[in-house]
Amino acid sequence: MEKEENYGHIQENYREIKKIVSDTATKVGVDPETIKIIAVTKTHPVELINQATFAGIEYIGENRVQEAEEKIPLLNQPSPEFHFIGHLQRNKINKLLSLNPALIHSIDSISLAKSLNNSAKRIGRIQPILFQINTSGEESKSGFAPDYSELLEAVRQISQFSNVKIKGLMTISKLTDDATEIRECFVMLREIYERLQAEKIENCDMEILSMGMSGDYQIAIEEGANMLRIGSAIFGHREN
Repeated sequence: MEKEENYGHIQENYREIKKIVSDTATKVGVDPETIKIIAVTKTHPVELINQATFAGIEYIGENRVQEAEEKIPLLNQPSPEFHFIGHLQRNKINKLLSLNPALIHSIDSISLAKSLNNSAKRIGRIQPILFQINTSGEESKSGFAPDYSELLEAVRQISQFSNVKIKGLMTISKLTDDATEIRECFVMLREIYERLQAEKIENCDMEILSMGMSGDYQIAIEEGANMLRIGSAIFGHREN
């Protein structure tokens, strides 16, 4: 009975989020089908994630390699597409690659990208990545500084690595209830994204703008996000 209740709760929440995404995208002239919703499943058990797939969830995001290792092999098949969205430690790269992440959202330095490239090369894999940009300036957040000249140089260097593929940018907005400050973070990322698109750098597609979470995803859509990372609005509050 508990599983059925959880499933119904997830299904209802996900349906409501899909409607809000569709309405918001349509309002700003964007095709809702171009926006991917990554269900953030960290701390949630495998049983709940498997139920979520029946609600139509196609993409999941985990932010700890150890937790992903425990859960990904136990998911129903065919399983949702796995995205890694958390801070990546160099000593966890090989373990993460063994889980075949469709996308790593959180590359925050040239040295991390180089280590990832070397590991991917050893197993003959080309790994899609996003650059995480610290648009809020908060010390608690990882990411490249939003200085365009420095970021452009980093993109040019990493684009020369043979076994990673730059697909776009990611950010986490400022921790605040002020919608204006949140929007400023998203506008900053979109402007950087558009400038990098215009550079037409080889091995740098700039197709994905990953921004917006449970509390701010509507603002993110309004500012151009085509990938959202939504957890509590789908699953409810996380267990400790």
